[in-house]
Amino acid sequence: MAIELTDTQTDRPSLEVTGQVFEITKAVSFEAAHYMGGKPEGHPYRNVHGHSFRLEATVAGTIKSGEEWVQDFSELTAILTATAQKLDHRLLNEIDGLSVPTLERICLWAANDLKPSLPGLKQVVLARPSLDERCVLVVG
Repeated sequence: MAIELTDTQTDRPSLEVTGQVFEITKAVSFEAAHYMGGKPEGHPYRNVHGHSFRLEATVAGTIKSGEEWVQDFSELTAILTATAQKLDHRLLNEIDGLSVPTLERICLWAANDLKPSLPGLKQVVLARPSLDERCVLVVG
């Protein structure tokens, strides 16, 4: 006797999501300028210069009952965008906590800004794609 499935896409035993931990990731972009004070005269980083940045957040968790996902991507996008907007088209050195705006410090700043709204935050990545540079912070 054949088993009759109501919905062949979601009623398969192999698609049981209960107890499974998933990670979802979203990225947004922003533009900002900075300089590295304390560098010797003539050092290129000493001058104000700008970058295109890519900010990425990974959230981990189980499927929320009645919602069928870890987190609504539109909510994740809104939260990530709000953090990026605090940095967008700004001189990063003028932002509290970023007087030395290295990739590592900006990444940590962004993680601290995201944590209150994203309890499942697992990882934050800050990249400068045009330079093939990125910093990964595993949130503990």
